Amino acid sequence: MTGANLLGPEPTRLPEGADADARAVLTAGGDPRDAARRAPASSLAWALLAERALRDEGDPVAAYAYARTGYHRGLDALRRAGWRGQGPIPADHEPNQGFLRALLALAEAAEAIEEDEEAARCAQFLADSGTSAAEVAGLR
Repeated sequence: MTGANLLGPEPTRLPEGADADARAVLTAGGDPRDAARRAPASSLAWALLAERALRDEGDPVAAYAYARTGYHRGLDALRRAGWRGQGPIPADHEPNQGFLRALLALAEAAEAIEEDEEAARCAQFLADSGTSAAEVAGLR
């Protein structure tokens, strides 16, 4: 038998164009806030806002809120794509990257506000998804 993953669920890949509206705003030189307004369901827009809040603004509380929004929007999209709460979410599949970046930003923001259980849970979620913090950070 070929093609079947006998060890677990098949990888979940969000549909092509999942963040197309947000990417269009960003490609045209728009700000991540503009992308979030235009495409509020885009994990990528919220992940970018969270990353900026952590990196440039030194505001881990805002980063946490942005990242949590992107994380939940991504969970909704993953479920619509057939994800059942476990299995690989490949980082090399571009539509998955917004969710994974939001998840990493949530881990980082949780760590910054000393919500250690949440930070550990997010790090484990990345590992369970078949990726790592370092791999997702490389997408930035």
